[in-house]
Amino acid sequence: MSKTVTIINETGIHTRPGSVIVKKAKEFKEDGTQIMLSYNGKEAKADSLVKILSLGIKKDAEVIVSAEGPSAEKAIEEMAELLSTLVD
Repeated sequence: MSKTVTIINETGIHTRPGSVIVKKAKEFKEDGTQIMLSYNGKEAKADSLVKILSLGIKKDAEVIVSAEGPSAEKAIEEMAELLSTLVD
C-alpha cells in the first residue's frame, strides 16, 4: 500500500521539516510499523533524518509514502497528510 503526495514547502524537505517527519515516523515505529519515503528512484526510512535529507526532496516533488506493519494504513494516511501540508 502506498500514497503519492506533492511537497508544497518552498524550500523542500530540509532539516526543520525533516525533523517533523522523523517525529511522526517514530510514533508509528513504536508498534513495529516502518514508514518509507520514495523520491526520484531512491527510498529512505522516514525515521532517519539523514536518509530523508539524502533524497534531496524539492518543492513540487512527488513523494511516495509506503509502510509495513500493524498500523501501515493509518501511518500512510497520517504521513501523507503531514507531507502535503508541511511548511516552514
